[in-house]
Amino acid sequence: MWEDRFEGTALDPAVWLPHYLPMWSSRGQTAAAYRLTGSGLVLELPVDHPVWLPDDHRPPLRVSGLQSACRSGPVGSTDGQQEVFPGQRVREAQPPFRGHLQTGGHLEVTCSMSLGPTSMAALWLCGFQEQPTDCGELCVVEVFGSALRDGPDGPSAEVGIGVKAIRDPRLQDDFAAPRLPLDVGEPHTYSVDWDDHEAVFRVDEVVVRRCPAPPTYPLQIMVAVFDFPESAAGPVPPDAPVPQLRIDAVRSW
Repeated sequence: MWEDRFEGTALDPAVWLPHYLPMWSSRGQTAAAYRLTGSGLVLELPVDHPVWLPDDHRPPLRVSGLQSACRSGPVGSTDGQQEVFPGQRVREAQPPFRGHLQTGGHLEVTCSMSLGPTSMAALWLCGFQEQPTDCGELCVVEVFGSALRDGPDGPSAEVGIGVKAIRDPRLQDDFAAPRLPLDVGEPHTYSVDWDDHEAVFRVDEVVVRRCPAPPTYPLQIMVAVFDFPESAAGPVPPDAPVPQLRIDAVRSW
């Protein structure tokens, strides 16, 4: 079993890279905004956090993210991870970093979120991509602030869960966002168990979805909070809370 409760004063550099897909930009321009509280990790997006890939990504996106592995080909090649568009070129070559990779088993995150109408938070597993088509994903949790509700029966959220084929022809998209009676501002545990035959997704130990034929190649952890400043939800009020993803622990076996 491996567990990170983020109890120290710094991220474990043997496991985490505090950048989001730096091969398409640079480490200097993709650094996460985060802090350790002594009992967890807070990823956040302060108002002055820069736009990610301002020349390439539409709509504009701000992101603070960590990843547990990273690699790319040389500058000018198309050999990178989770490319934004076909033919995208590497701008800063990344040495192979294998902090945490899994080909099956169990992975879970205990976390809470503060999200506005233009922000979202997610933890997913994606292919390390030593081969270009090894790019499928297991989405463990994906929540948009615009899909939060507070009704007469209490708070609820649409929680995105499932398999995303991306550009892997061997996979089938099997992703859904069922509405669950959750207050995502409070800690909940989101998990996946997978093998060659099936991925089983749970929230607080309750099975929410089962997806056949998940990816079987090495997958890395991606965790991030996002903001779309030009979202159809309109401009963010100046007194809106800073988008945050608060992580109490990540565990796998």
